[in-house]
Amino acid sequence: MESLQKVINLLDLEEIELNHYRATSPNEGWQRVYGGQVIGQALVAAAKTVEAARSAHSLHGYFLRPGDTQVPILYKVDRIRDGRSFTTRRVVALQNGQAIFAMSISFQVMEAGLEHQFSMPQVPNPESLPDEEDLRAEQAKNQPEAVDIPFEPSTAVQVRYIDPVDLFSPQALPPNQMCWMRSRQALPDDPRLHQCVLAYLSDWSLLDTASRPHGVSYLQDTVQMASLDHAMWFHRAFRADEWLLYVQDSPSASGARGFNRGLIYNQAGDLVASATQEGLMRLDPKQ
Repeated sequence: MESLQKVINLLDLEEIELNHYRATSPNEGWQRVYGGQVIGQALVAAAKTVEAARSAHSLHGYFLRPGDTQVPILYKVDRIRDGRSFTTRRVVALQNGQAIFAMSISFQVMEAGLEHQFSMPQVPNPESLPDEEDLRAEQAKNQPEAVDIPFEPSTAVQVRYIDPVDLFSPQALPPNQMCWMRSRQALPDDPRLHQCVLAYLSDWSLLDTASRPHGVSYLQDTVQMASLDHAMWFHRAFRADEWLLYVQDSPSASGARGFNRGLIYNQAGDLVASATQEGLMRLDPKQ
């Protein structure tokens, strides 16, 4: 991962013609484009075609092919519908003439209505927990020198796990996890940017939840894990540069796929967003 400013730059797409936007990927050492990046960039592309008074309230995306970090991504926006209250867009991300990701996004004029929510769990404050990079560095000390560890800490994203697992030597645990997360530096006040950054953050740990009961992790070369789809709903206003609690669970894994859910709260206990994701979890992919 690159610095926060470079993440913001990633979300600042270049308009090359009407409804067509170009983006690049950071040189972060990953074999394929990070899923949260294409979710965030697709949301940016859609938002550029929608009036500012309307905010995204839901998105549903499918990962179709691995993205190449060395090739620019073209985002093509289809203006499906502009209604009185709702606006619908469909975005396709392309590389080398092939679709790698497709997403539908719905925007709504803000309005008041009935409200309720699940209560936020009682958890330790983020200030009392170690950063993910410090946690992984400590865990790595117990690994043999010959082990090639592909974990790279982020200078843009700050994550603090409440119930961490050792990704280098995982043990079977219940299919749920919680973590605090935020951007590491302050963001501009644009609410749409905060939505795009949260979309970027929401893919950070969600698929890992389904691997916990099986004692495996994406760092092992005997396991192939990749996001297949991702959906989000934005419920209330929030800031992605303030601590957000990500409460995740995995009700089911079957057919080499793991299903995951997440609730995202601010520190005041407001449920600000929800996410779901199904991902590939294939054992012994090289055999």
